Amino acid sequence: MGARRVDEAALAAFGAGFARDLRPPAVVAIAGELGAGKTTLVRAIARGLGVTQSVTSPTFALVHRYDGEGVTVYHVDGYRLRSPAEAADLGLDEMAAERNAVVLVEWPERLGEWMPTPTHTIHLAYTDEPDFRTLELA
Repeated sequence: MGARRVDEAALAAFGAGFARDLRPPAVVAIAGELGAGKTTLVRAIARGLGVTQSVTSPTFALVHRYDGEGVTVYHVDGYRLRSPAEAADLGLDEMAAERNAVVLVEWPERLGEWMPTPTHTIHLAYTDEPDFRTLELA
């Protein structure tokens, strides 16, 4: 898929649709600059997977776990990692190996060798317009 231009509503709609087609086990790498909309996208995907809890950024906790409809959703945020070695004890391989798990990883590049092989990669980037981003699904 090529890059598409999205506002917040379109990003949420993309996330909901993406979730409908997502089959666990899955690891989704979500990359982009600070404030590009990664957590907004994670919220939309989680909602699409049936998560009813408030989905918040795990920037300080690094990992949040949510129960969806027949799926466990892990939200991982590597932003605060000072080195990839700090990801060693997060249990990422175990999360990715769970049969009914979807692992959504913000800042995947910061996890280094500890980042499980993604089944999907999404990149968000700023545009010249402050209310829009480009979204690319690889």
